[in-house]
Amino acid sequence: MSASPAFTDMIARLMRALNAHSDAELARALDISPQSVHGARRRGEVPPSWVQLCAEKTGCNAHWLFFGKGPMFLPAGRDGLPPEATAPADSVDMITVPLVEARLSAGTGSMEVSSERGGGHAFRSDFLHRKGNPKRMVLMRVSGDSMEPEIFDNDLVLLDQGQKEITPGRLYAVGFEDAIYIKRIDKLPGQVILRSVNPAYPPVTLDLRGDCADQFRVIGRVLWSGREYK
Repeated sequence: MSASPAFTDMIARLMRALNAHSDAELARALDISPQSVHGARRRGEVPPSWVQLCAEKTGCNAHWLFFGKGPMFLPAGRDGLPPEATAPADSVDMITVPLVEARLSAGTGSMEVSSERGGGHAFRSDFLHRKGNPKRMVLMRVSGDSMEPEIFDNDLVLLDQGQKEITPGRLYAVGFEDAIYIKRIDKLPGQVILRSVNPAYPPVTLDLRGDCADQFRVIGRVLWSGREYK
């Protein structure tokens, strides 16, 4: 499937801002793996965290990076700060998505409890509304390595709990028995197949025509993932 013009243009703007002339150079500049860039090209989606990191590293206008609109670099405002830093808070609508305590497992499927209580992270309102219903969205941390190099242990994932209808090949948080997993899902008549990215974890097929039907549930679709750098 060929990439959309919007995706191709956004990647080109990132590479221009970071002076990257190949996917490998882009990966090094963003401190991610080349496989992550390959995965983004395959999905035709640029993780917003890449844009945020690029803006921090280069001082580029994030709006230009996202949409190609406005100047590449904004002129300095008061006290040498970019104009958006001194603009009214409501000039850009932001929505805080809550961080929930339950930890998703991307490995063994074990349920864990995070030490973090409350809080959350702010996202652009227009980004969240393009993706789904912000009122049904939560953030969770991933535990395990089965989705590496696409999603790493301790990454944050953004879930829309209103999107439970399975689209084959998409990422979902799913529950089975007392465990929570994050997997790509494929469907067959009466069955679902949970697929990992890490080849060390083989696909798991669940037959939903028997007892599994009462034990399997889709928690929500994964819309975004990101990580904190120490």
